[in-house]
Amino acid sequence: MSHPEITVVLADDHPVVRSGLRALLSSTPGVRVVAEAVNGREAIQAAAAYRPTVLLVDLQMPELDGIDATRAVVAVAPSTAVLVLTMFEDDESVFAAVRAGARGYILKGAGPDEILRALRCVAEGGVIFGPSIARRIDALLSPGPDDLPNLPFPQLTEREREVLDLIAAGLANGQICDKLGLAVKTVGNHISSIFAKLQVADRAQAIVRARDAGLGR
Repeated sequence: MSHPEITVVLADDHPVVRSGLRALLSSTPGVRVVAEAVNGREAIQAAAAYRPTVLLVDLQMPELDGIDATRAVVAVAPSTAVLVLTMFEDDESVFAAVRAGARGYILKGAGPDEILRALRCVAEGGVIFGPSIARRIDALLSPGPDDLPNLPFPQLTEREREVLDLIAAGLANGQICDKLGLAVKTVGNHISSIFAKLQVADRAQAIVRARDAGLGR
């Protein structure tokens, strides 16, 4: 069975980086680069115009950085998955990107196979982090000995835990919206954040984790 074409907007202010990524993606069957951007504003405009499957974006760009661009793209083109490709691996950058709505975060030292794997993952609705980033997130989000040991997934906000509980109970996104009185986009953002914090790739994995912790009953 053939998979849907993955369309990509590349956003990076370094021509050499864009050229390398374009060469990699253009030689990959089922992937097509539809536009390039050299700053955050152009990234937002391209995402709004082309509605790509994936926006592959750097964090440090002129005029508007990758964090603000990610936040805007999630708002104007919610069907576009944002994958951050950057040299920055500090905690502040990682969590700022996740809070802005990025579905993936990998470093520029990643090999071609890792970049393509991450691209396909976010294109299919998953969440992915490079190995060193994933370890950092796990360490930062792991509860300490005094952190509410009886509360499942203390790294989640109260609202995110409510959403996860309803997911585990088998409710679809629309039903969760009705139950909690939230907009579709808001629920989608909560789910993206939940997947990132729990390091799960899809809804099925989230349900298994949640039910193992006693949610969804």
